[in-house]
Amino acid sequence: MGKIIFIEPKSPNLHIFSGYSLPRLGCILLGTIAEKNGWDVSVYIEEQHEIDWDDIASADIVGISTITSTAPRAYAIADQVRRMQIPVIMGGPHVTFLPEEALQHCDYLMRGEGEIAFPLFLKALENEYGMEDVPNLAYHVDETIRYNDTAEACTALDTLPYPDFSLVKGKPLVIAGHTVIPVQTSRGCPYDCSFCSVTGMFGRRFRRRSTENVLGELRQYNQKDKFLFIYDDNFAANPKSTNELLDSMIEEQFKFKWSAQVRADLARDTALVKKMKKAGCHTVFIGFETVNPESLKSIKKKESVDDLGNAAMTFRKAGINVHGMFILGLDDDNMDAVKETVKFAKRYRLSSAQFLILAPLPGTRCYQELAAQGRIAFTDWSLYDAHHVVFHPKHLTLADLQRAQIKAHKQFYSLKESVRRLVHQCWVDIGIAYYARHLNSNWKKRNKPYLKLLELLRPNKEAEILADFKQRISLENRVAVGNHKH
Repeated sequence: MGKIIFIEPKSPNLHIFSGYSLPRLGCILLGTIAEKNGWDVSVYIEEQHEIDWDDIASADIVGISTITSTAPRAYAIADQVRRMQIPVIMGGPHVTFLPEEALQHCDYLMRGEGEIAFPLFLKALENEYGMEDVPNLAYHVDETIRYNDTAEACTALDTLPYPDFSLVKGKPLVIAGHTVIPVQTSRGCPYDCSFCSVTGMFGRRFRRRSTENVLGELRQYNQKDKFLFIYDDNFAANPKSTNELLDSMIEEQFKFKWSAQVRADLARDTALVKKMKKAGCHTVFIGFETVNPESLKSIKKKESVDDLGNAAMTFRKAGINVHGMFILGLDDDNMDAVKETVKFAKRYRLSSAQFLILAPLPGTRCYQELAAQGRIAFTDWSLYDAHHVVFHPKHLTLADLQRAQIKAHKQFYSLKESVRRLVHQCWVDIGIAYYARHLNSNWKKRNKPYLKLLELLRPNKEAEILADFKQRISLENRVAVGNHKH
C-alpha cells in the first residue's frame, strides 16, 4: 500500500462553466476504490484547489484525468511529476483515443472505463499481479508500447462504491447557498451523434444502477441546502427504469432539488415530465444542437425541429427550467441558421442557453471526417473547448463563425432580454444573464490575439500565420509549475 494522488487539470481558458466548476466523477470514484484497497488518497480538482507540490512529492504514484481541452495542462503536470521521479498514470477520453501521444508524458495509461481494471493495477504496483494482465492498460516495454486487452465495460454498476467527496481538496461548489453534488445513475447512450465522444468512451449499451442503489446514495444528501446534478448523458434513456426511480424519489420526499441532461424527444411523454417536476427536478439540460433540419439529420440526432420546440414548451409549462445547448458551425449551417438558432432560444424563452462552436474531439466521427478532409485548422488541444473555431467551416469563414458565437450569447443575454425576464420575475435567469455577459466580455479581452488572427487569416498567408500563432499559443498555455528540488 502507498499514497496515490489524483489530479483533474484546470481548463486553460474561460468557458461557459468557468464560474460553476463541478468535478467530473472519474478521479473521485477511482480514489474511493483505491482508499477501500488500503491506499492513502487525495484528489485535486484544480479548478477548485491549487496543487500542493510538496504533497505531490510524498506520493508513490499520481493519476491524472484529462479531456481534450485540458490535455496540454495535464501533460505539463505529468512531465513535472515524472521529473520528481514519481510514476504517472493517465486516463480520460482524450488519452483513450490518443494513447501514443499521452504515453510521451506518462508511464501508464488506462483506456476507457477504469473501475474494473484499476484495482488490478494497484495490485500490480504491489507486485501481487502482473502488469500484462491488467485490462485496458497501455505502457512502455523497452522501446515499444504494450496494449493489454480491453475488458468489457462495467455492467454491474451497483458494485461500485458511492464517490467519497471528502477525498477532494478544497471546498465544494456552492451556488445560492446550495452545495452542488454530482451524481451518476447510468452510463452509455443508445444514440450515436457524430460529434459526441460519449459512445466511444462508454459505449452505446445503456447501463443503469438499480433504483435502490441510487436511493442509497441520494439519502446521503437529503437536505434543503443540497442541489444534485445528475451527470447521466441521457437521464431518461430507459423510460421504464426512469419512472421507477422517480416514483421512489417522490415516495422518499427528498428535500433537495436536482437537474439532469435529457433529450428533447423525452417531452413527448408529458406524464414523465410532470413526474420529474414532482420528484424535485429544477432544470433540464437539453442538447437541442441546431434548428436546421438538414443539420439534425447530418449529425444523426434522430429528432425533429418540432421535437425541439415541443420540449421547450412542455418543460416550461411543467415548471422546469430549460438550459438549451446549441452547436454552431455544422456543415449544413450558414449565417441564417445561426440567426434562426438564437431566435428559437429567445422565442421559447429558454431559462439559459449555450451557443458553442462545433469541437471535433478525437474519438468522434466528426473529427475523423474533418481530419480526412484536411479541414482541421488548429491542433493545439487547449483550443478544443467549443469556444474557439478549430476547423474550417463549410459555409462560413473562421472569423465569421467565431463572431457568430460571440454575438449569439450577446443577443440572448442582452439587457433587453434581462428586462423581459425581470417582468416575468425570472430571478435565476437574470443572474445567469449577468454572469454570461460578464464572461463573454472577459473572454473577448483574454482572446484578443486569437480573434485578431482569425481576422488576418488569408489563404496565401495562412501557413505562415498559423505557424506563428501555434508557437505563441503554446508559450501562453505552457504552465509554470515551478522548479522543485524534489
